[in-house]
Amino acid sequence: MPRRSRTSHALGIGATAVVALALAAPPALAGPAAAPDPLPALVAGQDTAAPQLVTGLSEPAVGSPADAARAHLAAHADRYHVDPGELAEVGSESTADGRRTVRFEQRHDGVPVFGAQYLVHLTGEGAGQRVESVGGKYFTGLTAPTTATVPAATLRELALGSVQDPKARAAATAEDHGLVVLPDGAGRLAQRFTVHAADPATGGPAAREVFVDATVGVVALAYDTRAPLPAGGTDQRAAAAPAADGLEPATGTAPDARGNSAKVNIARLPDGSYQLTDLTRPAAITTYDAGGRDEMDFGGGIPADLPPAHSPGPDFPASAGTSGATDASVNAGIVYDFYHDRFGRNGLDGKGGAITSVVNVTQDGAPYANAYWDGKKMVYGSGGPNYYPFSAALDIAGHEMTHGVISNTADLAGMGQAGAMNEGIADYFGNAIEVTARGMSMNDPAAALLGESKCRTGTPQACADRRMDDHRTTVDDYLGGTVDNGGQHLNATIFSGALWDVRRTLDPLTADRVVYRALTAYLTPLDDFVAGRNAALAAGRDLGLSHAQLRTVAAAFDAHGIKPGWESRIGMDSRTLARNLSYSMAPPAAGGGHWVAMAPAPDPVKGTGGGNSSTTTALYTGSTTGRGTPVRLSPDDGRYHSWPATDGTNAVWKAIGNTAQDHSRELLTAPLSGAGPVRSLFLAPGQEPGNAQISGGDIAFTVNDFAAGRTGIRLSHDGAPAVELPLAAGHHPDDLTLKDGYLAWTESWQDGQQRVTAPTVYSIAAGKVTAQYTAHAAPGAAASTASSARLAGGRLLWLDTPNGAGTRSSLRSGALDGSGVNEVLSADSPNAPTRYSNLAASDQAVTYRVDSTKPAGGWTNAALPKLWQLPTGGGTPQRLSCDRGGQDQPAADQGTRVVWLDSTPGRTDLVVRDRAAGTC
Repeated sequence: MPRRSRTSHALGIGATAVVALALAAPPALAGPAAAPDPLPALVAGQDTAAPQLVTGLSEPAVGSPADAARAHLAAHADRYHVDPGELAEVGSESTADGRRTVRFEQRHDGVPVFGAQYLVHLTGEGAGQRVESVGGKYFTGLTAPTTATVPAATLRELALGSVQDPKARAAATAEDHGLVVLPDGAGRLAQRFTVHAADPATGGPAAREVFVDATVGVVALAYDTRAPLPAGGTDQRAAAAPAADGLEPATGTAPDARGNSAKVNIARLPDGSYQLTDLTRPAAITTYDAGGRDEMDFGGGIPADLPPAHSPGPDFPASAGTSGATDASVNAGIVYDFYHDRFGRNGLDGKGGAITSVVNVTQDGAPYANAYWDGKKMVYGSGGPNYYPFSAALDIAGHEMTHGVISNTADLAGMGQAGAMNEGIADYFGNAIEVTARGMSMNDPAAALLGESKCRTGTPQACADRRMDDHRTTVDDYLGGTVDNGGQHLNATIFSGALWDVRRTLDPLTADRVVYRALTAYLTPLDDFVAGRNAALAAGRDLGLSHAQLRTVAAAFDAHGIKPGWESRIGMDSRTLARNLSYSMAPPAAGGGHWVAMAPAPDPVKGTGGGNSSTTTALYTGSTTGRGTPVRLSPDDGRYHSWPATDGTNAVWKAIGNTAQDHSRELLTAPLSGAGPVRSLFLAPGQEPGNAQISGGDIAFTVNDFAAGRTGIRLSHDGAPAVELPLAAGHHPDDLTLKDGYLAWTESWQDGQQRVTAPTVYSIAAGKVTAQYTAHAAPGAAASTASSARLAGGRLLWLDTPNGAGTRSSLRSGALDGSGVNEVLSADSPNAPTRYSNLAASDQAVTYRVDSTKPAGGWTNAALPKLWQLPTGGGTPQRLSCDRGGQDQPAADQGTRVVWLDSTPGRTDLVVRDRAAGTC
């Protein structure tokens, strides 16, 4: 079904190091080479001393499963590097063959660590109980504080501010989930919110998980989800079946969406009428007919005035079919039975909790062609003229209900590779349930199609949302970038395709058990594809698969490129300067053959943040040639260091205090050599510096005076104390740029009903403004907006974006003396800059980002944001790099050399190219 980027669990498109030892036989005695074990006994953790996975154990464990697990970890502290005192039990899973998995969550000084879960697997009973494997995510070296220093009201406002659309932001609400530690380097203390707002593109409900740094006051992490609104007031009730008191199990008939009569399990009410509640299983299954209500009405639960689908007699009316209620109820029973009969699971939560579906919802008065799990219930769209109600497709019902199983087990995060595995496992079981229930062969062409039966017309192949036999691989097809929460839907079939190949190769029952055990016993919220591979192999070993069968499982993952180190095998034409920076919102700086970038402390080159440093972030600098060892530029003073600028000799940046005693905002400067002292440029209570720029002996920056409600410009010339430049009242400066004795900025002010923006040039030697190019609108037209001012090639460059017209901007160039403007590149030109794109300019070349709208056929790597370059004086734009993933935040060094943040390998790396690649 059509993807909606705001939904993480809607069906529609919305590197660990392996340690192993081996012995080689003497050549004269060697027989046929034994196939290597597909699962090493030890898989080392990434950025932590705690191992990701330890298998092949058989060690005594006495006591209750939780007590035995803790005692085992404590007894082998030198093996696991885990403090049992930091673990809180959050769940357990048992199997019919006597295996038990205890799932712990890591707590740092009592604060939950986001995504950090460690699991201990036991077998046997009583004195014969033994530990057979251990693993998960446990982060050693966390030193983050656990007390928020930013006021709670400020944190909430920052969370709400993550909603970019002003209208949606005005009506947004933020649900507070308390403090968590983000396991990034030494850790970041954050307040977690679920922000609910209307999607500006569709008007429907949207939700976003937002983590606001509680000591600095910046958004540290955010991703879209589909969390329900908190139930409240008297008009909502939780998404649970009504109490069974007074209801009697009964049977009846009801038409399905295609007009066929179906037998249904129903409940008889005391007044003799009936409702669509199936009481034949421990988990009561109840279906509500929204009657065409908007999906927004169900964000917080079931409206109090809406009863379950109802009938005066046991034979339900035609509306039960046209609404999709019959199919939702019957399919929910099929899904329950699959999980119960195959794995012994009692419902989505494993505890017999109620299973609730809402059908026949609309969106803005129109048919809604989608379905989703919102964390509590299934919500199915009404379909419309081209689709049956979405509950009518069994694989869609299985997919959405499997999200419920996932959220109650591994709880895979809805972003990046973890999100893709979340969607991929839901795809796998959705199809496995349908194939099993329909008695289909795995060789049936439709077996691998998801959602192929929802269309009223057309072929199954054309109707399917995804297909697990699309043969996508990590190396050829992985989409890296910010689109779709890091590709959670777009990369799903890379993982589900491997699982589906396992099901085709092994017998389906064995494959299903392997995938289910991997999900419930091995996967944790932040796992990646390789961890998913190892989880499947470990699960297979637990279930007694032969060595040959395990090799078959490994071969399926190999065929889809899911193997250790796959990221390094992606073809890239850029050089990597620093790996896994994590902070895609923080632009790097470059100049004079050097780069400066923010990264987790202490080592961005090896991608190993963490250690004993308490600094939230640090600045590093290195050569843009990639030679030499990058060095840390910022002091280890417990502050947040970011927003750098450099001229290739010195750097200037902002440091933010992040303790209860230190809320400072200070501007610092230091030589890139690391040989000189770090010097303070500006520090004043109630005032915040920003927009810092440096060129030779000159440093310029803005100062936001909160008490006065104004922003001014300060300039330090040849090392002298900074002085404030004159600026008219009500005028606001932004986009500072400094080069060769000139300072420029974008100046804005209100002129009646019109907001005016003007690229402005200031001569330091003359001490005055020498040019100001006011963006005036043509008669009757909306004003244009100037942005991204850059000094380069003896001229001023900027973007000119027509307000309310199109998505592209013109690139313009103005003389420093105000004598005239040239259009370097028209907004109508092919590959013109995206509106408000950030520019990077040297005297020889200007580089900019081009965003794409979602293609009709779905997102591809080619459609992700890319960087383009053309001569500063004008010419034909060329692709800067053919790296296939998302490209952002360019910084010009010298000549045509540019550094930028690249997400091609599924993480945020700092990379460089010396010249444009041309045509890709």
